This record gives sequence, structure tokens and C-alpha cells, in this order.
Amino acid sequence: MKSLLISIFFLLLQFAAVSQKYKPADDGSKIHFIIKNFGIETGGDLSGLAGEINFLPADIKTSSFDVSVSVSTIDTDNDIRDGHLKGEDYFDAEKYPVIKIKSTKINRTNKSASGWYHFTGILSLHGITKPIAFPFRATKKGEDYLFFGGFTINRLDYGIGKSSSVMGNKVKISMLVLAKKS
Repeated sequence: MKSLLISIFFLLLQFAAVSQKYKPADDGSKIHFIIKNFGIETGGDLSGLAGEINFLPADIKTSSFDVSVSVSTIDTDNDIRDGHLKGEDYFDAEKYPVIKIKSTKINRTNKSASGWYHFTGILSLHGITKPIAFPFRATKKGEDYLFFGGFTINRLDYGIGKSSSVMGNKVKISMLVLAKKS
């Protein structure tokens, strides 16, 4: 009987360890982008985070990210520019309301002891899905996690705007995502 109770205890403990589910929260998160326009770096933020994060450092292969952000939340501190970016010439927020990032694989890095991991997955933007990979850091905050990472894309690869002599093609994206335990 004692061995049965011990087995049940370890089974429940193992189930609890596998089911580490988190929800991304706008409060405490920041999705930021930077692009050169007329030779000057300018940027903005996105919000409206949604999705699910499964993260378990002890068994990193079971971890996964499926997160989106709302295109209609673009904020560059300029209402006219925001409206233009949300329009058909750029993001076409009405037709493509979300930007989505989904993992296909999460790996440890040689810096995993300090909280660094490697994300491999897909980025879906403006109706186009492409592979993406980048390092990220995970920091435990009580029962929650704070994830930080970033990458650079070519906006033309995703059909965002047209080639321009005044606007750069490379967009730097940084993500600071607070994931609350669900």
C-alpha cells in the first residue's frame, strides 16, 4: 500500500511538472520594433498579446510557445503614422489582424544555466509565414516568467510596404513578455 501511495505521489508530481502553462500578459510586457526612416531610427510598440506558453526548464523539449499580438495596437506616438501603418499599404490590419509566433523547437544553449535558451519556429505576418530562430532569456518571477528575446526581419520578405529609398528594409524586434501562470 505504501509503495502504491508513493507511486501515485510521483505520478502527480510528474504531471504537475509537465503542465506548466502560462498566458502572455500585456501588463509588464513590451513588443517593440525599430526601423530606419530617412536615416533615423524610429519605432513603435504592439500590444494585445494572446496565446499560450508551455515552459519547463527541467524538461525543455516539452516547452512550446504559441503567441500572437494585435496589429491594430500599433503605437508609434504618431496617430497619422499609426493609421497609415495599419492600412493596406503596410500591415493591412483589417485583413491580417494578428502577428503570430509559434515554436517548433526549444533548446538549451551553452548559457542555459544563466537562463538562456534557443527558439526555433515560425513567424506569421501579413499572410506570410517564414521560419525564425533566435536566443531568448527566461527569468522566473514568483509563479510567472519573464521572457526576453529579439530578432531582425526584412519587412519586404513579409510584403510590408514597398521598396523605398527613404525607409529601411530591416526591422529590429525586441520582445519582453510577462507570462502569467494559468
